Amino acid sequence: MMTANTTLTRSERKTEPKTERKTGPTAVIAGTRPRRDSSAGDVVLAYLRLQAHALKTLEPKVRADEFDAVHQMRVATRRLRAALRTFGHVTDGEHLASELQWLGRELGAARDGEVLAGHLRDTLRPVPPELLIGPVQARVQGHFAPRRAAARASLIKALDDPRYASLLAELDRVAAGPPAGPPAGPLAAAKAREVLPAAVRRAYRQAKRRMRTARHTPDGPAREAALHRARKSARRARYAAEAASPAAGKQARRFARQMKRVQSVLGDHHDAVLARHAARDLGIGAHLAGENAFTYGLLHERELHHAARQQTRAAAVWRHASRPKYRRWMK
Repeated sequence: MMTANTTLTRSERKTEPKTERKTGPTAVIAGTRPRRDSSAGDVVLAYLRLQAHALKTLEPKVRADEFDAVHQMRVATRRLRAALRTFGHVTDGEHLASELQWLGRELGAARDGEVLAGHLRDTLRPVPPELLIGPVQARVQGHFAPRRAAARASLIKALDDPRYASLLAELDRVAAGPPAGPPAGPLAAAKAREVLPAAVRRAYRQAKRRMRTARHTPDGPAREAALHRARKSARRARYAAEAASPAAGKQARRFARQMKRVQSVLGDHHDAVLARHAARDLGIGAHLAGENAFTYGLLHERELHHAARQQTRAAAVWRHASRPKYRRWMK
């Protein structure tokens, strides 16, 4: 996790941090790299072992409050959930996916406060001094600091909970695969290149449906929620393609990069929506404290326009990402 004075916003993450590159889909730990002719079960289990290794490696860094550790552990958790949900016909892990969702919520609460505080500070940075009326920076810091502290305390409590230990034990069991007998899933023994692309295609189609729904939803909170759901689906399709890439090759990696672009722009949109709500809350707090709330209204307006720009950009990014040339490898 980041310190109180250093926050990495989504827009600042131009490239994946070094930690994520080491634990991403092409990283290797002993005995985890499958071959192109591997079975579906072998490819999925290798991916699960890789992300399980990342999760365990990052836990002590989260406890030590190291820079970006919460974000990276959250990514590993999401990758695990995406693989279990998308490739459920290959490996069993439905209960584990639910437990990972619980862990993801704890990590998300700790992470989102960091991102939002940094986002607002970035928005304030170019504002002319004459428009910064009142103790704006101090109020932003005072608003988020106790929330971040509470979220961190809740996260550490979750990591100390026997439920987390049980999650790790279940993860080890699922990632190890069945000790003997038939594969865990009905298609686990089939060739990965014959099974996994179709699963990725289903994940993509869900993202496509949700993007269409968002496009036809009236502007306002309903559309914002629809775009957030679309972002989750694009992220799942991205991680599914990454998991399948050892068997599907560079075409899967190209598709994953396109879904990452969609995920990123929709993430920027969601950040702006949350920042707009935070600016309103900050303005109300300032008014009740007898301060001038002008600057918070300015922040609210800027975030409103930023979210609108990101909506427009998301439509263009999706049109490009959904081109047939990125999906021909899916059967």
